[in-house]
Amino acid sequence: MSKKTTKPDKANNQVVATNRKARHNYSILDVYEAGVVLVGTEVKSLREGQASLVDAFATIDDGEIWLRNLHIAEYHHGTWTNHAPRRNRKLLLHRREIDNLVGKIRDGNLTLVPLSLYFTDGKVKVELALARGKEAHDKRQDLAKRDAQREITRELGRRNKGMR
Repeated sequence: MSKKTTKPDKANNQVVATNRKARHNYSILDVYEAGVVLVGTEVKSLREGQASLVDAFATIDDGEIWLRNLHIAEYHHGTWTNHAPRRNRKLLLHRREIDNLVGKIRDGNLTLVPLSLYFTDGKVKVELALARGKEAHDKRQDLAKRDAQREITRELGRRNKGMR
């Protein structure tokens, strides 16, 4: 099932991989949860935590969403049936969500970026973000805001402890 979420929130979720650079390089506008079509050795490799979302992105081709450049390492107990590590994988979303994404991507310079890959009730899901790329000055501004907020909380903690 695909629905808008902000974080995987159930207790039985096991996060396999996260894209830590995505929130730094992109402004997140919308977040979607999508299923991933996988083969058996990919699931076994994911259960061992062997995945990387660095450089991964999603595209819409002929009304279908495809996850590209997701690296899932080959299953070490696999035989000749092992999968290709960087093959394109189909994402599962409702038709109206796909049509909505097509319209938004066509309008502005937006992209689909995977934020995290996780298990929910035994099924592999990807948290997909509709995002706009940040300029260099936006990144510096965000870092400055984060540093200022960190200093404020640090100072408030000192005052509450009576150190100053």
